[in-house]
Amino acid sequence: MSQDRIERDILIAAPIEHVWDLVAQPGFWVALDAAAPGTAEEGQETVATHPEYGSYPVRVEKTDPPTYLAYRWASAFEGAPLREDNTTLVEFLLTTEDDHTRLRVVETGFAALAGDETVREQAFKDNTGGWAEVLDLFRTRAEQAAA
Repeated sequence: MSQDRIERDILIAAPIEHVWDLVAQPGFWVALDAAAPGTAEEGQETVATHPEYGSYPVRVEKTDPPTYLAYRWASAFEGAPLREDNTTLVEFLLTTEDDHTRLRVVETGFAALAGDETVREQAFKDNTGGWAEVLDLFRTRAEQAAA
């Protein structure tokens, strides 16, 4: 049976408004240094491209600045248009802790992905490792920009 939920969090030495500005760049986790320009607006769709892993459509599902943002993307189906059966939901939750910001990411929906169990398990495995790497790079980027 597929696992369905990935949760990660990091503490960032930057104010919440600054971290929000970076999180609100649609697809920032795919194309870390070249996130889609602009600020996330509900219903907005864009394509985020990573030079090694490919292009992924991303849709903004919900925003509540500066504490919550949700995206949908088809990480297991590179280049495919977004559908209910090929996307996972990625939620970013931001909270203030003294003069730092805690960024928590929750990705769900792997168990409902189209394809066989192997596809779902691989997507979960890939994204589990990916979030650890992405969040470390994001913290560095946010802290350098805030300095």
